[in-house]
Amino acid sequence: MIQATNLSKSFKKVQAVRNVALDVAKGSIFGLVGPDGAGKTTLMRMICGLIAPDRGEVLLMGSPPDKLDAQRENLGYMPQRFSLYGDLTIMENINFFGSLYSLNRKLIRERADEILEITNLIGFKDRFADQLSGGMKQKLALTCALVTRPSILVLDEPTYGVDPESRKEFWKILYRLNKEGRTILVSTPYMDEAELCTKVAFMDQGRVSAVDSPAALKTKFPYQILELEAEIEARIFQEIPEIVDYYFYGNRYRLVAEKSLEIKQMIEHRLGERKVEFQVLQEIPPSMEDVFVSLAGKEAG
Repeated sequence: MIQATNLSKSFKKVQAVRNVALDVAKGSIFGLVGPDGAGKTTLMRMICGLIAPDRGEVLLMGSPPDKLDAQRENLGYMPQRFSLYGDLTIMENINFFGSLYSLNRKLIRERADEILEITNLIGFKDRFADQLSGGMKQKLALTCALVTRPSILVLDEPTYGVDPESRKEFWKILYRLNKEGRTILVSTPYMDEAELCTKVAFMDQGRVSAVDSPAALKTKFPYQILELEAEIEARIFQEIPEIVDYYFYGNRYRLVAEKSLEIKQMIEHRLGERKVEFQVLQEIPPSMEDVFVSLAGKEAG
């Protein structure tokens, strides 16, 4: 549904996107993950045809974005920042957006009622957009993007800054839309959302360095993760060669260690040598957070 080949884009001396290739399959939820400034928004805007690449090609359903005029309703785009009109009501915003696609008022109203039921905004049709919470604003932006019933949805960090409960509700809506057949390309800064995607691409410094399913990315993770609960000064981990990284997570340390069948015993022995008492030391599976911290470290190196 979405194919990007060797995409590059620079702004003066800053190269925002470098030779990026993506293939988003029909009916998938494809996640784009990476730190701020990685190039995600620039990549999405090129995919939607909002800016032209310096090099490379984008195909949406087999056609370049600028050749989609007859089918432009098949692409729904939700930008990173709320860009609708605060002094218009929910319904007035939807009517305005639908009119840009030459939809008649009756059709807009029918589709709006259907989508507003899904997004739980049906009871707020007459509320001004400026009076909505962050989560409700994002749902309104999604509703406007859906009014044309697009086959492809491109969503740029749609839940950024939204409370956790609203984020869960938003993803339930995305899953429902996906089950109805929509292909979704979504960027997110949240690793728990990356877990929900069919496939994930990690982007940093304008490049895509890894693409796979969340399960496969975790399987390929080159280290072991251990949780340690102990009163200990963190610098002691620097003295244990088997530990390649560490950080505090909740009330426990998370240790990233070289793979070994005896790694737990080796760390226990090292801690014992230093007279460190611990309550918990256990191996746990890597999370998406671990995967992307590792990938970001490789890019930085």
